[in-house]
Amino acid sequence: MRRRALLALLPGAALAQDFPARVVTIVSPYQAGGTSDVIARALAAALAEIWSRPVVVENRPGANGALGVQAVTRAPADGHTLLAVANSALTLNPVLYPNLPYVPLRDLTPITRTGTVANVLVVNPAVPATNVAEFIALARARPGAIAYASQGIGSNGHVTGERFAQAAGVSLLHAPYRGSAPALTDLLGGQVQAMFDNLPSALPHIREGRLRALAVTTLGRDAALPELPSLAQSGLPGFDSSAWFALLGPAGMPPALLPRIERDVLAALSRPDTISRLTAAGVSITAEGAASLTRLIPIETEAWRETITRAGIRAE
Repeated sequence: MRRRALLALLPGAALAQDFPARVVTIVSPYQAGGTSDVIARALAAALAEIWSRPVVVENRPGANGALGVQAVTRAPADGHTLLAVANSALTLNPVLYPNLPYVPLRDLTPITRTGTVANVLVVNPAVPATNVAEFIALARARPGAIAYASQGIGSNGHVTGERFAQAAGVSLLHAPYRGSAPALTDLLGGQVQAMFDNLPSALPHIREGRLRALAVTTLGRDAALPELPSLAQSGLPGFDSSAWFALLGPAGMPPALLPRIERDVLAALSRPDTISRLTAAGVSITAEGAASLTRLIPIETEAWRETITRAGIRAE
């Protein structure tokens, strides 16, 4: 019996030893330019050096990340196709989409969280509000007239906006887009007035004065903009809505292969060049490993369920 068990492990052990045997593809299920894409490309560059093999990023946007996630669930579980994804695809989509074509912990293999970022409330400079109190007062004076853009229905930016509206007692108009980049384009052009965006993608526009930042959505301030208060410090005590990102593979990865990939990804995240690249983009590296990510997904799914149910958010 013991000999048969050892023999069954041999193919997986051999695969782990020979990995990678060809190009590794990291699927980013969003438009290029967003935070998840930034992290995916930083990882790809570091892993290509560690593995001495090409590592490419493939953008497959659509359905709040569901299309790209589904593509990875259908890929061979040999480690050559990985998924760099935002928490919304793992913890929000299961609540929003009753017919979602994947179940995160059934159809994917968690590897590690990769980074955490604050969301930031930004407005077009034409909006007559220079702080959160003024923005709330403006929204109360013009209920339903202030439009905030998001990366899509059910995205982290969408549910953060709804959580803000509930906490502040205001009514905002939600304007969903297909990704952060097109939403920012219309915000910069004045077609919408506000956005709860990941700090890294909004940061260049804030620094160049094209957008006005009012607050970050974490409990405390963020090191990338230390002068900017949080919503919790601006009259909404306890408000906390960060976005986090993770790397996963298809379900069924050989037990001997997962620790190898996990080890190398954690090593990639600890490289000085990766740390510098992601820190400059406003990403706090979160290298916690597979076990931590596996525990977190169901906990956060339930935490968001209340906000989504109360707001009556429905996926199209």
